[in-house]
Amino acid sequence: MQNQDLKRCSWPGTDPLYMRYHDEEWGKEVHDDKKLFEFLVLESAQAGLSWITILRRREGYRKAFADFDVEKVAAFGPDDVERLLNDAGIIRNRLKIHAAISNAKLFLEVQKEFGSFDKYLYSFLPGGKPIVNYYQQAPASTEISDAISKDMKKRGFKFFGTTICYAHMQATGMVNDHLPDCCFK
Repeated sequence: MQNQDLKRCSWPGTDPLYMRYHDEEWGKEVHDDKKLFEFLVLESAQAGLSWITILRRREGYRKAFADFDVEKVAAFGPDDVERLLNDAGIIRNRLKIHAAISNAKLFLEVQKEFGSFDKYLYSFLPGGKPIVNYYQQAPASTEISDAISKDMKKRGFKFFGTTICYAHMQATGMVNDHLPDCCFK
């Protein structure tokens, strides 16, 4: 049976990139800090835009942001900001670019404090385990995304409000919001 013939959540529609993302990534547990940083950059860039807009630029972000090497991004300076502002492969928003660099520095601080960004994020989950939901319609945020977002804001993270935080949680499998009859849950 082909992937397009299988029952899936409706949100990816028929866009092949969206369907592949849904089938292979969304809701799957990620514990690798590099991947968590990638989604932090991408989800933050999404603020005010659709996720498909960012997915279509993912490779551009990978190239522009040193393959999501958090230490390299944290060391970006004014020349890098100017380079990024002229990079058509990403969303050229000065505030979001500055946020990605600042968030990289803060990400490193969290790693030092908790041993990994993954341990930090999972410290908010009951029992430190992912949550499997059975929603017919997933929420835009939850009490847990509120708590993570609030703590990250207190630490200085930008472009990571509760809705973006919940999308990050979905993208990295902290929560699994696939519909109960979806074959990819």
